[in-house]
Amino acid sequence: MSRGAERHAVVLVSGGLDSATVLAVARAEGWRCHALSFDYGQRHKAELEAAKRLARSLGAIEHRQVCLDLAAIGGSALTDAGIDVPQAGGAGIPVTYVPARNSVFLSLALGYAEVIGARDIFIGVNAVDYSGYPDCRPAFIEAFERLAHVATKAGVEGERFHVHAPLMALDKAQIIRRGLSLGVDYAFTVSCYQADDAGRACGHCDACALRREGFRRAGVDDPTRYSTR
Repeated sequence: MSRGAERHAVVLVSGGLDSATVLAVARAEGWRCHALSFDYGQRHKAELEAAKRLARSLGAIEHRQVCLDLAAIGGSALTDAGIDVPQAGGAGIPVTYVPARNSVFLSLALGYAEVIGARDIFIGVNAVDYSGYPDCRPAFIEAFERLAHVATKAGVEGERFHVHAPLMALDKAQIIRRGLSLGVDYAFTVSCYQADDAGRACGHCDACALRREGFRRAGVDDPTRYSTR
């Protein structure tokens, strides 16, 4: 939906590589972007500072940060200090999966969109690299879009909401190439599940391994800063 002649969209911006690329894609497609980030009790809070930098550098017209406490229910290595972040590798759904995280994030993005008169939401989920996460798959995005049409005042009055996941079918190297073509500075991003307060990566977790391999396959220098710990 447009407000006047302009098209407005809510863009989920975590501070990581994927969300930076999605914000750049939305801007390139002509959207007026309202960036939305979450402090949800995650270990890697350095990503929140990264999100602020990205929102500024990639032209979001505003950036809001919502505080949640998913650590109160735990169940994930990202929100429970009693669960170790695993080294790269392993099969099945990893312990870095945060129960209901994307359901909660998209629900709040939906509410925000309805308030500001937007009908479009962008999210950086990716089924190729993160197929272990059930809330990063096409079926989840399709189901949430259907939910939006029965769960909101705008939806039941006939407005159509759209959840855009432009990275869904891309691998990490393709995502990096796309972002670089749109001017994303990946030095601003934080992907590591246990980055230190300065945003330096551990170099050992799944997120670090995927990021490192993505830059290698993209054939470009990896700007990631690593901790010496």
